[in-house]
Amino acid sequence: MQAACFFAAPVLGALSDRYGRRPLLLLCLLGSAIGYFVFGIGGALWVLFAGRIIEGITGGSIGTIFAYFADIIPPEQRTKYFGWAGAVVGAGTVIGPTLGGLLAKFGYAAPMYFGALITLLNVVFGFFFMPESLAKPNRLKKIAPSRLNPFAQLAAILSAKNLSRLLVAAFLLWVPNGSLQALFSQFSMDTFAWKPALIGLMFSIMGVQDIVSQGLIMPKLLKKLGDKQIAFLGMAAEMTGYGLIAASALLSFYPLLIAGMFVFGFGDSIFGPSFNGMLSKSVDASEQGRIQGGSQSIQALARMIGPIAGGQIYVLLGHEAPAVMGIILIAAAIPVLLAFRQTLRL
Repeated sequence: MQAACFFAAPVLGALSDRYGRRPLLLLCLLGSAIGYFVFGIGGALWVLFAGRIIEGITGGSIGTIFAYFADIIPPEQRTKYFGWAGAVVGAGTVIGPTLGGLLAKFGYAAPMYFGALITLLNVVFGFFFMPESLAKPNRLKKIAPSRLNPFAQLAAILSAKNLSRLLVAAFLLWVPNGSLQALFSQFSMDTFAWKPALIGLMFSIMGVQDIVSQGLIMPKLLKKLGDKQIAFLGMAAEMTGYGLIAASALLSFYPLLIAGMFVFGFGDSIFGPSFNGMLSKSVDASEQGRIQGGSQSIQALARMIGPIAGGQIYVLLGHEAPAVMGIILIAAAIPVLLAFRQTLRL
């Protein structure tokens, strides 16, 4: 799924710069519904893979969603709204698994079919009530073939020296983040013999924390701090969280793991909106889709590398090693982000 998102996100973003956000978002929602339906049908391994690939391709629309926000929200308020969008995702993280567990009583495919139905209803709602956000004068007049090549897109984005610093810094955070998400269940079972129910409860609590951090705390921070300062605060919190998680493994003391997850979760919650705010303010309206899509592609790449690298060092170097990797990579990201100079594009 992440691989499909890696290839699709830059292309979807570039197409939205040319044809507008609305048609791309509706098309991706329809594709997501098909992906859920195919995955629900199952019956063969290739069908399951097909469902996840379709969902991964259309899931690349998250960059277009961020571009939609950038179109309609003044630059000085974007970070706050990006935070609220993250809070909505947190609410879904809490509600989704619970609802899926209840629906699974009617069959393992029921949650997938329900997801397809909800997404189709979203398509209908968007068709009738979602306006286009990108005015025609701000759209690209034509789209070059190179913009449909994800590798060429990423190369063009990373060739912008100042912008590449922001993206490289974020990449260094996303790699251990992907590792933590992939390994948390195994880590907690191997180190503390946690049961699945307790692990699920921890994820639900983290979802609630996302809602609180991004929906309530983030707007208060923005009254006193800028995007870059909040990003550094988030990075410091993530490093502290990784340190507590590593210490919990070394000392076999699970309260440190719980504390570490909360501290890390807070840092992750405030870094995301501040990063997207800086990113959206660095390019013009006609480039929002391309740059946001490129960002999502880079994030997908990091979330592919993270679990692979984290899994290897988890086995070879010990349970605390992936968290130590997180500390090292974020420490490397700090000077990179320091070199970034935020530019405001109206």
